[in-house]
Amino acid sequence: MIYLPGGVFRMGADDGYPEEAPVRTVRVDGFHIDPTPVTNRDFAAFVAATGYRTIAEDAPDPRDYPGIDPAMVRAGSLVFRKTAGPVDLSDVSQWWEFCFGADWRHPAGPDSSIEGLEDHPVVHVALADAEAYARWAGKDLPTEAEWEYAARGGLDGAAFAWGDELTPGGAMLANYWQGTFPYANDMLDGWERTSPVRSYPANGYGLFDMIGNVWEWTADWYGLPTSETGKKKQGCCIPANPRGPVRAVSLDRSGPQPRMGRKVLKGGSHLCAENYCQRYRPAARHPQPTDTSTSHVGFRCVVRDVAFRRPR
Repeated sequence: MIYLPGGVFRMGADDGYPEEAPVRTVRVDGFHIDPTPVTNRDFAAFVAATGYRTIAEDAPDPRDYPGIDPAMVRAGSLVFRKTAGPVDLSDVSQWWEFCFGADWRHPAGPDSSIEGLEDHPVVHVALADAEAYARWAGKDLPTEAEWEYAARGGLDGAAFAWGDELTPGGAMLANYWQGTFPYANDMLDGWERTSPVRSYPANGYGLFDMIGNVWEWTADWYGLPTSETGKKKQGCCIPANPRGPVRAVSLDRSGPQPRMGRKVLKGGSHLCAENYCQRYRPAARHPQPTDTSTSHVGFRCVVRDVAFRRPR
């Protein structure tokens, strides 16, 4: 792991998506962080040691999902499928398929495997799966503030983890979608799906894949930020170790019952594109239901110098 001594930085962005604003100055205490997302190799070691089964490997309990179609009570996970041509970008069902038999060992569906993908980030992990790995490793998931502080690599206020240009001098510095999403991927970065960790240069803190490749779980419930978020220490006007809201605030009240709590994802993924979801930036954030796993979400872990409050 890489040690970051902590410090003060500007969190969020005023010129990105609405949920990133306002920019607020916060402070985080020191912590160690994994230099890369957890890989298939790492996760396989955890499973071998514990016998753990991910949520995607077991059929859902109908009692947890009243009214569920009996045909959907099967193990599986969400897999991205490239479309044949332009589609309505407001309808994510055009490119997401709930694929029976998809899980961390079968990232593209039941006929796929992780052979040759040992150093790619593990995917199809729901929140409970990431938390189980972290407990086994003696670690934790980062807060949103810790994650963003780490992703910025010391470039406070920069648009990207490497500066203010997406491709400085034409260099590809992260795994994201080049071309027109979701049907034309030019693959200028060489990858259509995930890529091996460390395929791109590290940021200023020596951390890899903080941007693109896979979204990463954080420990914080999703909510809109405020300029006063975080706990203020006596005699200091800068919030320290800010946390998200309580679980109830994170619920998507426009969605169907039962309402699932949502945690903050950070970093964007290989599916972020210039014409869709420009979230390959440290300030970007996305709400993810805690029971939902996909082919583009992974995680990394931290170990903190000090413990602090956990929103319920």
